[in-house]
Amino acid sequence: MSLIPLITKLAMDSGCRDRVTCERVLQEAVGKQLSPIEALLDADLVDEAVFAQHLAGATGLEYLAKPEVDLSQPLHSRFPAKLALRHRLLPGRVNGKDVCLMTYDPFDLKAKQAVGQELHKNVTWAVGTRYQILEGLRQGYGVGAENFEELIEGREAAGDDDELTQEVNVLDAEDEEASVMNFVNQIFREALKERATDIHLEPLEKDLRIRYRIDGSLQEVTVPPNMRMLQASIISRLKIMAHLDIAERRLPQDGRINLELDGEPIDVRVATIPSVNGESVSLRLLTRQKFDMSMLGLDTESEEKIRELLKLPNGIILVTGPTGSGKSTTLYTFLKQLNTKETRIVTIEDPVENKLDGVVQIAVKPEIKLTFASGLRSILRGDPNIIMVGEMRDLETTEIAIRGALTGHLVFSTLHTNDAVGGISRLLDMGVEPFLIASSVRAFLAQRLVRTLCPNCKQPEELDDEYLRKIGFPVELKGGIMRANGCRQCRDTGYRGRMAIVEICMITNEMQELITADKPNAVLRQQALHDGMIPLRRYGWSKVAAGLTTVEEVLTNTTSDHSSNGGSTHTAQAVSLPTA
Repeated sequence: MSLIPLITKLAMDSGCRDRVTCERVLQEAVGKQLSPIEALLDADLVDEAVFAQHLAGATGLEYLAKPEVDLSQPLHSRFPAKLALRHRLLPGRVNGKDVCLMTYDPFDLKAKQAVGQELHKNVTWAVGTRYQILEGLRQGYGVGAENFEELIEGREAAGDDDELTQEVNVLDAEDEEASVMNFVNQIFREALKERATDIHLEPLEKDLRIRYRIDGSLQEVTVPPNMRMLQASIISRLKIMAHLDIAERRLPQDGRINLELDGEPIDVRVATIPSVNGESVSLRLLTRQKFDMSMLGLDTESEEKIRELLKLPNGIILVTGPTGSGKSTTLYTFLKQLNTKETRIVTIEDPVENKLDGVVQIAVKPEIKLTFASGLRSILRGDPNIIMVGEMRDLETTEIAIRGALTGHLVFSTLHTNDAVGGISRLLDMGVEPFLIASSVRAFLAQRLVRTLCPNCKQPEELDDEYLRKIGFPVELKGGIMRANGCRQCRDTGYRGRMAIVEICMITNEMQELITADKPNAVLRQQALHDGMIPLRRYGWSKVAAGLTTVEEVLTNTTSDHSSNGGSTHTAQAVSLPTA
């Protein structure tokens, strides 16, 4: 049986329901001298695991669901990276001179020929899934391994093991420069694929560590061994891209990279920090977002409150929370809703994270005395309708913002506080008069980000009723509780994406009177709860009950609620959840 009919039969046996499309995809691949199996898998016509098992049976090869070698240990010493990555072959077993190679295309004659010529071992073949093989190559060899294998070997042979002592630009050789460029692009490409928000390149004493921040958690990336030798080259490349001084290694530097990768425009904030082991580089990936209200994942009641706040002609709306809680994203979302041809919006930020069409955005530059306060003064003279101040850091900036609110402007800004009511105390601590807070601020919105469960693999979870009562979760809703499981789509973390949980403290007439009277924080919180504020943790429980996140995520990111009887934790009977 020739190749196309054989693969077609295996595809149909594996569950493919469209024979015509299958044959067309295979014929086109052969016509273009491409791998028909690669084309079949790209077209997503079959389940990889089922097809791989049928393929193994038809070719008489062993099927390996996963390799038996330890992928947490580098594979370079056991099988050449260049050979493995170029032909997508993964060592399934290695025992002395015997090696079993996993492939998802046993008809790839070029791969078998290359192995026969370059590998002096006893080779047997096995079939595995493409996903398992590619993931194994990434884990076992690290990002950029194919580009750097020969380059690192050349460095080792030359004895150049202390690149950091050089005070010159290391991008001299064309082959090294090309390899470094490819490696940097690969870092960005993989980070985007994994939905990372940050990339950290951190020099260790004898190695270079790369980590991605995915859904708020840092995950280490496997890199080729001896990457320390190329640290200066990589950092120099990033500095050139960010228009930074590559000769300055003693002082921190900040820059920005604008690039297009695989057709997607990306803005990258670059920050370098000198350390005892060399320069550390942090890269914040700012992909173009839609900033739609639906992306916040708010319940109906909270979204309605926010929409009413956005209709106000003047006043201050403050978003509070720790660093990394999504405050800037929320503010950009608000501005996007208000951005019309009839409205002039001006912002002052440090730095400008995302560019909004139709919005005048100013970046703080202390070196030329362009601060939040000085910039805000200029903004007020520029006839704005809406103002956004990146952060209220000092009394001067806050007083100018209040003045703007009292003279008819709608002002948005952020504060670093633990909860919504805590924003009042923060302003008082900064020295703002109580009557100014009461007359200018319209609402405080506290926010946290929690990871959302992967919809593909989440599983129901049974938790003890006594434990649920202790943490304040309504026992009658425990049927909706899910746990993180882990699968291919979420890289075995059990989570995919993040969502906001919020509490909104409206400054009502009663609250204004209490603020003016300088009442303590506990009294203010009692009034906020009476006015309908849903505490962060209670709001989080609604997301748990809806099966969107886990109990652990809410407990980790929130503090216990305080009821109106003096601070005791809410019992399940006392909790009323918003509609998720």
